[in-house]
Amino acid sequence: MVTLCTDAICQDIVARTPVAPRQWFIESNLSGDKKATALSFMNTRGRKVMAEVTVPRALVESVLHTTPERVCDYWRLSFIAGVQSGSIGVTGHFANGITALYLACGQDVACVSEAAVGVNRFELTASGDLYCGVDLPNLISGTVGGGTRLPTAVECLRLLDCEGSGKAAKFAEICAAVVLGGELSIAGALAAGHFARAHQNLGRPPEG
Repeated sequence: MVTLCTDAICQDIVARTPVAPRQWFIESNLSGDKKATALSFMNTRGRKVMAEVTVPRALVESVLHTTPERVCDYWRLSFIAGVQSGSIGVTGHFANGITALYLACGQDVACVSEAAVGVNRFELTASGDLYCGVDLPNLISGTVGGGTRLPTAVECLRLLDCEGSGKAAKFAEICAAVVLGGELSIAGALAAGHFARAHQNLGRPPEG
């Protein structure tokens, strides 16, 4: 939609300008569309979404099989390593949850490259519980047009009460909640030492 409007504006400018450009292109690659860039991290092109939760210590111990302190220790290490690797933002695996939702709900899956840029945060609260927050500064989401009109996408969006006009903000919130759950899960698995075992036990069995 934005591309069509931009093209119409450019065509009008070219038709009426007293100094005609020798050449022009509708896209210069500065937008950050479908790629991870520092620009899309700093300037919201889609939607800026945040989600946070405080998980009681008892739940961390019984469900994640670790402690809030160990999760925070892991997070500090992972954040430093993310910076050392030159990561644009630092996340555990925002892309996994976003990709699953995008595929199911008719989104432009190539936009995961920019939508998955963000920051996670784990902190120990004063009462000894675990705080987790995620910040997605450039989440691309839509509930009208494009792939959202495909039968399966319509069905999935309907299940989420996100079908049609005016539902994109709600869909973005759901994306953030899924990402938040994923960050808790992966951090818990790594802190508990279950990460490799989970891949072995829950991964696809060998063929044959």
